[in-house]
This record gives sequence, structure tokens and C-alpha cells, in this order.
Amino acid sequence: MKKVFLLLAVGFLYFGNVAKAQTGATSAGLTVDFGDGSTLVGPAIRHNFTRNGIGQAELTFGGDQTFLGAYYQYQDKIRNAAGLNWYLGIGPQLGFGSGSTDFYIRPMAGLDYKLGSAPIDLSFDWRPAFYVGDNSDFNAARFGLGFRFIF
Repeated sequence: MKKVFLLLAVGFLYFGNVAKAQTGATSAGLTVDFGDGSTLVGPAIRHNFTRNGIGQAELTFGGDQTFLGAYYQYQDKIRNAAGLNWYLGIGPQLGFGSGSTDFYIRPMAGLDYKLGSAPIDLSFDWRPAFYVGDNSDFNAARFGLGFRFIF
């Protein structure tokens, strides 16, 4: 599982560096996914491919499952609020545990804040989970917190 996360991180960095409109901002840190059900915690990496195009990968752990997610986010500034951005995103997430693999679609809407001149990035989002499979399900009560270091 760690190798898969590392490959995703290297892929984000590589493709971000070859993109012509790249901004060069990459951040890594911790994600907390909470709400109805287990609280999930794990490492995350985020890269700005363009001014508005963001890629994010997460590997979270909680309960008896491990989740691997990769998301695309469209981000833009909030006028008259320095460092504060809004974003909308979507992506797949795989859940591993209890001898099975589950597939989810995770849309998200949130706020991202760069802490002044410090290399710290904070985010809060609403991220419902659509389970795709037998007895498909929807869980609207899921939220995320991100704490990342920008390099």
C-alpha cells in the first residue's frame, strides 16, 4: 500500500513538472476524514498543476479499512480574502479491508487557506461518499480536514 501511495506522489510531481502552465506549489501533510462512520487519518500530497487545477492523493486508515483516493480539484480565489480559496473536486477512492475491495466516488466542496507567509496550508471540505457496488449507498455526512506543509 505504501508503494502505491509513493507511486501516486511521484506521478503527481512528475506530471506537475512537465505541465506547461504549472504553478509549482506542492504540499504534503495529514488528512482527517470524519463524520458518519469511522474517522480516517493518513498522509496526503497535493500539487497545483495549473493556477486552478489541483491534484490530490490520500492514503487514510481507520476502523479495519485502508482507503486510497486520488482527486482532481478546481480551485479559485475568494476576493478580498488573502490566502483563502474555494474548491470543487471529484475522484475515485478504493477501500481495502475485511477481505474485500470497495469502490467509491468522492465529490468535494471546500475552503483552502494558505497561512500568510508561512509554508502552511489548511483545508476544510464536505466530501460525501457514493459507494458503487452491490447495495450501492450514499453517505452525505463526511467531512475532511487537511494540514499540509508547502514546499
